[in-house]
Amino acid sequence: MVAVVVAYDREVLLRAALDALAAQDRPLDAVVVVDNASTDGTASVVVEHPSRPDLVSLARNTGGAGGFAAGIAHAVRRLDADLVWAMDDDTIPTPTALSELLRARASSDAVVLGSRVEWHDGREHPMNTPRRRPGADDAAVAAAAAAGGTPVRSSSFVSMLIDAAAVREHGLPVADYFIWNDDFEYSCRLLRRATGLHVAASVVEHRTAKFGATDVDPGPRFYYEVRNKIWMLTRTRSVSPSERVLYTGSSLVRWARTFARSQGRGVLVRAGARGLRDGLLRGPRPTAQVLAGLGPVSDDVAAVEREARRG
Repeated sequence: MVAVVVAYDREVLLRAALDALAAQDRPLDAVVVVDNASTDGTASVVVEHPSRPDLVSLARNTGGAGGFAAGIAHAVRRLDADLVWAMDDDTIPTPTALSELLRARASSDAVVLGSRVEWHDGREHPMNTPRRRPGADDAAVAAAAAAGGTPVRSSSFVSMLIDAAAVREHGLPVADYFIWNDDFEYSCRLLRRATGLHVAASVVEHRTAKFGATDVDPGPRFYYEVRNKIWMLTRTRSVSPSERVLYTGSSLVRWARTFARSQGRGVLVRAGARGLRDGLLRGPRPTAQVLAGLGPVSDDVAAVEREARRG
């Protein structure tokens, strides 16, 4: 049971996250911190922390997507993890967060389980609140409830427990996404024909600067939202044809809401236009290619991706 934390220039939050992981009532077998070429004291926090996490230092910032691909590959290949608990460095798990996920997993066939995500004031964070799986029948809902969960179609890297067997079968997150929609695509890929659960009894705090959903004005980063969503909807097998229609419609509604609320609409138009262009004209590069040139990290990524292709 290995936790993977992706960190970039947030040493104070990272220290709090590592303290929270060390305080779990079900101790972890290992913790891996992926330092995405931070410029602050992130590496020192990891080296000096009493829990002695594994430090995976990247020579360049690969974004959340690349960081999780590198960290999951390290956990699966180097540490022989049976389960990987993925989270950002601003995720602070409560002491029972892991044990509640494991309790639900023991009573189900779920390959992905996610926690209830709260802001610092205890409100459920709208950025990480999943919907019940569309089309889930009464039997699936009842089975999930008996395990203490709700069936879901996707999950978030703000506390995602992943069965390593699913990683070996389906591969790693798409590193070329860099940021945004990487966890959406990855969890949808893992869960297209498998069970995922949202476990409300497992609680983590997401220490974002602001309380808001995914339609908060992203500024220039809107580029990644548009490009990556187009990639997911047109260049992946993570979703079915009917889901492509559903998610396309919901994305258009969300983008319209983002635009209507924005104070910098010109920035959004330019970023969205570039995202539209790049999303339509090219697809994401293979993850092993994106993460090449990073020494042993690259070897681990390539090995896990090869295993998935053979499967």
